[in-house]
Formats: sequence, structure tokens, C-alpha cells
Amino acid sequence: MVSRRNFASGTPWEPLAGYSRAVRVGPYVHVSGTTATGENGQIEGIGDAALQTRRCIKNIETVLVQAGATLNDVVRTRMYVANIDDWRDIAEVHREFFASIRPATTMVEVSRLISPDILLEIEADAYVGSE
Repeated sequence: MVSRRNFASGTPWEPLAGYSRAVRVGPYVHVSGTTATGENGQIEGIGDAALQTRRCIKNIETVLVQAGATLNDVVRTRMYVANIDDWRDIAEVHREFFASIRPATTMVEVSRLISPDILLEIEADAYVGSE
């Protein structure tokens, strides 16, 4: 039987919408859409796609560690951006973290996110081998 563990970040959105920040099933870790929410619960880097990307990836890294993984284990990212014109800034920061890892990735523009202050959300999937 494969084990399943859910990981929470403590935000009020998770129980409200019925989801987990990340779920580990066996060697797979799936990280939900992650925003640039700081430790104080506020969005960081308002108006700055690069800063928000950095915070998103740092938040992903935090939950991956909780789940027994690292950024090196990431095999896929998905980036949902409010303005595709920000793609270069977003891609540059993504490259800072993933240049040697080179996960499969997708970047798409969406009509809007849950708050106008949020410029992007990033999802990640990781594979950590055996438990």
C-alpha cells in the first residue's frame, strides 16, 4: 500500500477550499498553485513579477523540504501568469533555480488570478525515488 501525506502551509485558503499545499503519494510530491505569499500572509513583490516568482519558488522549496524533497527533485513546473508580457522576468528567475535541473515546464497567461496583486502562481511536481 502506498502512503499518502498532506502538507499544509497554514493559510486560511486551504481548509476553506479543501486542498493541501502539497501531497506526497509514494515517491511523488505534487505542490498546489503557489503564490508570492510571505510569512506574514501578505503578498510580496506587488507589481514585480521577478520578486513574486522568487517568493513562489522559495515557498515551493519550503513545502518540498517538509515532504522530504528538494528543488533538485522537481520534474515539472506550471506557471500561470496574469500578464504574459512578464514572461522574460519570470523565466529569468525560474532559470536561476532550475537551470541545472531543467524540469518540464509550461507558462500560460490566464485572464485573472484570485487577487489583482498576484501576478503568477506556480505549481510543481517532484519525484523523490523510493520512500
